[in-house]
Order: sequence, then structure tokens, then C-alpha cells
Amino acid sequence: MNLPHYRKAAFLACSLFISSLAVHAQQPDQLWGKNAEAGKSEKAKWFTEAKFGMFLHWGPYAHFAGDIRGKRYYGITEWIMHRDKTPAAEYAKLAARFNPTEFDAEEWVDIAKASGVKYIVLTSKHHDGFAMFDSKVSDFDIVDATPYKKDPIKALAAACKKAGIKLGFYYSQFQDWHEPNGGGNSWDFDPKTKDYSSYYKNKSLPQITELLSNYGELGIIWFDTPGNMSKEESSAFLEKVHQLQPNCLVSSRVGNGLGDFKDFGDGEVPAGIVKGAWEAIFTHNDSWGYSAFDQNFKTPKEMIRLLAEVASKGGNLMMNVGPMGNGKLPAMSEQYFRATGAWLKRNGEGIYQTSYAPIPAQPWGVMTHKPGKLYLHVFNRPHNGKLLVPGFTGTAKKATMLANGQAVSLQQKGKDVWLNLPATLPDERNTVIAIDYTGKLEEQTTAPITVSAQFERTELLASGATLKGNAQTKSLTHSYYFGDWKHANCIVNQKDPADVASYQLRITDPGDYKVVLQYAADTANERREGVLELTPAGKTKQTYPFQVLFTGKHDTHKPLLFIDQAVAVINVPEPGEWNLQVQPVKEGNELFRLQKILIEPVN
Repeated sequence: MNLPHYRKAAFLACSLFISSLAVHAQQPDQLWGKNAEAGKSEKAKWFTEAKFGMFLHWGPYAHFAGDIRGKRYYGITEWIMHRDKTPAAEYAKLAARFNPTEFDAEEWVDIAKASGVKYIVLTSKHHDGFAMFDSKVSDFDIVDATPYKKDPIKALAAACKKAGIKLGFYYSQFQDWHEPNGGGNSWDFDPKTKDYSSYYKNKSLPQITELLSNYGELGIIWFDTPGNMSKEESSAFLEKVHQLQPNCLVSSRVGNGLGDFKDFGDGEVPAGIVKGAWEAIFTHNDSWGYSAFDQNFKTPKEMIRLLAEVASKGGNLMMNVGPMGNGKLPAMSEQYFRATGAWLKRNGEGIYQTSYAPIPAQPWGVMTHKPGKLYLHVFNRPHNGKLLVPGFTGTAKKATMLANGQAVSLQQKGKDVWLNLPATLPDERNTVIAIDYTGKLEEQTTAPITVSAQFERTELLASGATLKGNAQTKSLTHSYYFGDWKHANCIVNQKDPADVASYQLRITDPGDYKVVLQYAADTANERREGVLELTPAGKTKQTYPFQVLFTGKHDTHKPLLFIDQAVAVINVPEPGEWNLQVQPVKEGNELFRLQKILIEPVN
């Protein structure tokens, strides 16, 4: 493809942009291409039914394991070359020590299959420019540049085909720290001399052609960090994939709003239901590449509940593992993935081929849905064993626990379905109960939020608020270690009494309840006054003023701290509906960044 000559000038600006991002440890929103929408393509049907995938970040950085040139780096290790500013030539010499002699593709796929994942995506080339396959385009690959001399991707493709697991390849199409014209390396290569069009034509697009031509049928090409690529360039990648493999899906990080499915930010779950094909991507610990210093592995309970939460909003979960430099998967990852697979073997009906639930999350958990079946993912058993499913517009016929086939008695009163749970549930991490029904379940977009004394607390999330005036929700990105991105969806921009955040509640149990605001506030918010108002249906409004406390400045590259501030204790004499709202007392700076409101029964 012949690109106009102005691409050199455009690339200079782009290089400076990327370099600036690197200095500040990258600004994720720009790099991820967050303007993309969830996909609607028919060929994504297998993807939307799969629900669970395994990501694998593997390259020379696994050999370094967080320690390069005698210096230890905490955080994501696949960026270690960039963080260390290792010269490209020296990195290539160090990468030559990468020799994963214990790699066994069939062992990886066996673990994946036992874990219940339906597709695997492996990094074929990350930002360091090193290809994990036998590339004729560049000698900076595992076959030509290391003593290993074998193509692990070919072995993995064969093992996936044999096991019936879809295979995809991650490919960093813009950043390449090894190449003079690739994006991201400004410590070796002068941005003024860079010509991305040369890199694009001579390496990235030809390597994509190799991947699509040499490894059989692929499910996904998973692009990443499009930076300031033009729409023309993003389109060329998309078109190349669709030309060579028409059924292969392309991730939204190809850039410029393109792609067959949407990927959210690293470690991000959308606040609410998203219709269409989309994916939430998490890593099993905190780093994507293997780190010897990262032991923060998600437990099976965390994995199972995260999988259910993502499925309840209509998406897939792709969970990453960072294989070690010797080619083995970390023992904790193998153990916890297999445990998740054991749970899926008993409860997978409530995950695979499901869609989002028409009834919102409840204090006891979340729901997934298939025509004629609603799956309750019970995280928290009500103290009295009586579980409420509100807004049930169909006719409930029976309820069954998937793990053991045990029937659960139920009663339907109007749009309320009550289940009588046994004293002990089969799985405290997530017991799935299937309700068979006839009729239609209508989406409950304006249903009140259930508050009950049968649980430790009810959380009113920012996404569930009705907002007036200038109040809005915003996802605040922050991080712990380098690249360990976190996302907090908050209500922001409340500057005036008219900027109201309100919730309609249905309180099912009489008694006293403590109301706690969970928020972040910096110096501009400190000492601002707000008011919490609670109004029982048909009764007098109760007001509770409060003063905002300082928690810390929001910096994308540092932890964002929240405080739990108790502002009221209310008495509920009888079950009924209440309105809760919060707003500033008078006009001024933003009140705070409200993440959630907690309502806790007073025992």
C-alpha cells in the first residue's frame, strides 16, 4: 500500500506523542483505542458463546522475570525493555539467552481445556519487537535469535486444533522498540528520522500475513496499542485479516473505531450491560508477562465470580497467564485455572452460550440468561434462606441447583419470585440455580434496588444512579505498580444543588440501617458540604448533611484512595420504597468522586 509522503511528518508527531506517554508510564485510554463499539458481526457468534478465554503473554521478558541488567522492576514485565531503556542491540543480546526447553504445547492446551476456556490468544510479537514464531520478515525471532531454534506457535496451533480450542494471536502493530521506524523507542532512535510507513509496509503488515498464512485457521488477531495510527492504516490491517481468513475476528485495538469485537481497558469491566460482542481482559496476577516478584494470583473464588459478573453483562472474560522463561506455566496459575474449570464442569450451563440478564444484580449476586432459563449466581446466601428475584415478568416453573441437581422450592407472587434455599449451599463461591420459566422476561431498566437486612450490606453503584443537572459517571483509571491498571466508576461533576444523584430503593426488612458514602476527594473537594436525603414513599423527607474529607489527589499512575464515611443511620419501620439522593448544599467546586453508597443493617 502506497502511503502519502506526509506520513513522515505525521509519524514525527505520533512518535513524540508515544514518547511522552512512555515518560509518564503510558496514558492507557489513548493507547487502547477506547472509541470502538461492541461488535455486531454474525461471524462472532462462536465468540459470544465461548465466554472464557486464556491470554498468554510470553517472550524474552519471561526470561528476565522482572530483573534486567542487574535492576529489579516491579509491575508489568513485558514493558521491562522500555522501562529500563535497554538499547535495542543490547536487548537482542540478552534475549538470545531465552531458551524455553520445557515448553510443551500439549501440556498448555491440556491445562486450558481442563480450565474450561474455549479459546487461547498468544502474544506473537509484543512491543519489544521479538517474534515468537519463525518469521521470514525479521530475524529477531525465537527461531533465528535464540538457542531454542523451534517455532512454539506451530506446536501450539497443532495442539489447539487437536483439542478443538480456537487459537488467536496477539500482535503489537504500532509499537516496536527493536526497529528504528517502529513506535515507542525514542532512547535509541531519533523521532525526527522515523518513518512509520516503512515499518508498517516492511514488517508489521508482512508479519500479519505470515501469521494468517502459516498456522492454519485462526479465531482472532488481537491487535494492541494503535497509538496515532491513521484510519487508513487500521483499515489495512483489518482488511488483510478478512482477506486471508474471512472468519477470523479482529479486536477493537486495531484502532480508529474498527474491529469485530470490543475490548475494554486492561482490568476493566463495564459498569452495566453492553450489547454486542465484547471482552474484558484481566491478568491472573498483576503483571501480564511473567514476574518472579508477583504472587498476587486471583483465587478460584475471584476468578469464578469475575467470570459470572462479566457474563451477566453480556461479555467474555479473557484471563491472562504469564508463562515462565523455561516454558512452563506458573504452578499457582495452573492450579487455580484447573479449579475454575472444575467449577465450570458442574455449572458451565450458566456461563457458556448465555447472554446478559434482563434483571439487574441483587445483593445476593448476579444473573445470566438463555431463552426459557434464568441462571442465578448466588454469591451471598440470605441469612434467612429466602432469596428474592424481583421484576420476574415470566411465569417461574421450577428451580434447580446445577452443581447437584437438587430442586429448590419457589413461590411467585406477582413479579416477585421467592426461593427457599437449603441451610448449606453446594458452593459458597458461586452456587448457580436455574429457574425454568415460560413467557417473557422484560428488561428491568428502572426497577428499584433491593435493600435487605439478610445481607451484610447492599452496594449502590455509581452506574445505578439516576443523574440530574451536570452530574455524570466517569471511569477513573489509576494504578498500583507500573501498568497495573485499575478502574473506578464514579459519579463526578456535582457542583450545584441541582446536580443530583438519586436511587430508588425497595427495602424488604424493617430495622435500622447505616448509610455510608464511599468516595475519593482531593484538595479542591475538601470541606465541601453535601446532603444525603432519604424519603420513604408518601412520607416526610429525612436530611443528613455531611462534610467531604480529603483522601488524595487523583494521579493515573498512583493508587486512588477511597474513604468510607458514615453519614446517617435510618429507621425503617416497615417494608416499602424509599428515594435516596445526594447533592451539594451550595454551588462550588465538585463535591467528590462518589464510587458507591453502602447500606448496612445494624445488628
